Amino acid sequence: MSLAQVLFYVMSFIALGSALFVAVTKNLVRSIFMFFITLFALAGLYVLALADFVAITQVVIYVGGILVLILFAFMLSGRERLNIIAQQRKPFISVGKLPAFLLAGLFLIVLVNMIFKTDANSLEWIKNSVEQKNVIQPDAATTENIGVNLMTGYLLPFEAVSILLMVALVGAAHLSRREARP
Repeated sequence: MSLAQVLFYVMSFIALGSALFVAVTKNLVRSIFMFFITLFALAGLYVLALADFVAITQVVIYVGGILVLILFAFMLSGRERLNIIAQQRKPFISVGKLPAFLLAGLFLIVLVNMIFKTDANSLEWIKNSVEQKNVIQPDAATTENIGVNLMTGYLLPFEAVSILLMVALVGAAHLSRREARP
């Protein structure tokens, strides 16, 4: 077994284990931090798949942006509301959740069936890509090309999106501010 395979299995185990913990735990703080670990493990899997730009984007956007947004939403929530949510005890398996379990089971069956029946080397679009030499080599500088294009030809849209996100953050902070009572 090569080092890449060992790293793949370790990252996969971390991603699946932490995602399962996020879904099962009742503690919101621990769930948020385990979600943080899940997103980093996914970024590690992207690096192993030679998708370096997607891995960087995963860390910057999801870990850096979305997770911080979730933490702010958690911190700005009132303690009373969080206590009400924490006190609600519902069984994990109930009749009301039966359609969701059936749908999840159906998706699992389809996914496992596709994994075992599909031979990736015999897919037509993969054969065409290999014949046309349209594959990404490990030494390809895709991140460098994207960075150069982003900072030259697409600088205006990039800055417009950053200003829009900053305005949204200031608006969210303003809306979450509590009014002083007279």
